[in-house]
Amino acid sequence: MPSLERSQWYDLTRDMNWTFTYVDEKDVFPEELSNSHGVAAEDWWSWDEPYKVTYTEYVHNQFGKDASVYAVNAVVGRSKIFESLDPGWKSAIIAHYGAIAVPEYTAGIGESRMGRFGRAAAWRNMALYGTLDETRHGQIQTYFPYGLLAKEPRADWAHKAFHTNEWGALAARSLFDDMFGANDAVSTAIQLTFTFETGFTNLQFLGMAADAMRVGDVDFGSLISSIQTDEARHSQQGEPTVKILIEQGHKDVAQKLVDHMFWRSWKVFALLTGLSMDYYTPLEHRAHSFKEFMSEFIVKQFLEQFRDFGLEKPWYWDEYFLPELDWLHHAYHLGVYNWRPTVWWNPDAGASPEERDWLEQKYPGWNENFGRHWDVMGDNIRAGKPEATLPETLPMVCNMCHIPICTPAGFNAGKLDSPLPHTLVHDGRQYNFCSVPCKWIFEESPDRFKGHTSVIDRFLGGEIQPPDLGGALAYMSLSPEECGQDATNYEWAAEAYVPGKLPVGADK
Repeated sequence: MPSLERSQWYDLTRDMNWTFTYVDEKDVFPEELSNSHGVAAEDWWSWDEPYKVTYTEYVHNQFGKDASVYAVNAVVGRSKIFESLDPGWKSAIIAHYGAIAVPEYTAGIGESRMGRFGRAAAWRNMALYGTLDETRHGQIQTYFPYGLLAKEPRADWAHKAFHTNEWGALAARSLFDDMFGANDAVSTAIQLTFTFETGFTNLQFLGMAADAMRVGDVDFGSLISSIQTDEARHSQQGEPTVKILIEQGHKDVAQKLVDHMFWRSWKVFALLTGLSMDYYTPLEHRAHSFKEFMSEFIVKQFLEQFRDFGLEKPWYWDEYFLPELDWLHHAYHLGVYNWRPTVWWNPDAGASPEERDWLEQKYPGWNENFGRHWDVMGDNIRAGKPEATLPETLPMVCNMCHIPICTPAGFNAGKLDSPLPHTLVHDGRQYNFCSVPCKWIFEESPDRFKGHTSVIDRFLGGEIQPPDLGGALAYMSLSPEECGQDATNYEWAAEAYVPGKLPVGADK
């Protein structure tokens, strides 16, 4: 075989399907783990990945990536680059590590499930590389923050976050467990690789890598670029899976899987990436707003990909998703900043006069809808009362996405008809939801979600003692030293905001 051209042997080694004679098909591929959705075994054999690679090529490429990125890390680790980074950007990467590092390991479970229970040999072959990818991503994203511990102890949350009951970690864990921790192979291919990776993380990593380089964070930029090249390859497992379902008359199955996971992914994406782009990235390095990013890469490009495969845009697209681009992540940011002791990073207010002018330009009406809340906090800080900007109780949390319910902000911004949450009584228990799509996802699969309890359910149920904010912080494993604080020591509030007035020292 070494003497043969690659094209002469590649298809034989990657696509060895056969009909089982000693065991039943259902025993090899049980529906709970494979879920063929009624598609015959032989029909899955047409599965054909768009990105083909041999094991030798894979190892060669990955060795080169690791050699490069670890070399950068070794050099940067001996420098003062991290100390010189903007405080808001430091918060962005500490938040990223905590939310993403361990889930990368968990994504390997989803990939390995496809590697064993995917319905075509070519698919299982591709998923093997995906499993190796995700293992590498978990390792590298826990190793890099480990090197930061002497400079930023909160970097420990890269490993710690998912082993706690911190509310943000609960929200992310709920999403990722649903997506690939407790999913069948077909659903994982569509929801993880097609919807989440192609539609969200692949694009996020491209954007964050570019932002990191502009900010001067060479270490994080090289890390994210290295991961993104893996994502671009193994994220393509979803495309042939969607095609086969549609060809076999199961478009409704593929559509529902996409609709479900797009919404769930959007909620966490808005929380993590929306805050990083519009508030934590230094103003002079913001190439675009979060809405502009979403409009270009999600609304336009990913929607075109839906249609290329014969899918429709999700049913909630125009009525619920597009309006949230204007207000949801601003509401999340206001909440995270107000409840900053409950997160493991230092939130950057991003509400200086210059930044508020930028936000008003990118989101007309921002000052009226959100700026007035920052006016009150700024007044309290200038009056020497920062404690007045901190919470005394906990917010209501959605029973689907597990993120605080922000419907009043959407109502005040003119994007929702009511400030009230959406409620549902199921089996004698009341569930509260932040949106119609979150409620719809629950109603579609109540047995999958009804046993979940939010951090507020646990608080009201007596699991958190003492039943106060201090007890909640202890329950979340947040020591006083780890609780989030203002990233810039309230520099943003040094001067009151006056619309249309340039700040002191600004050049007209």
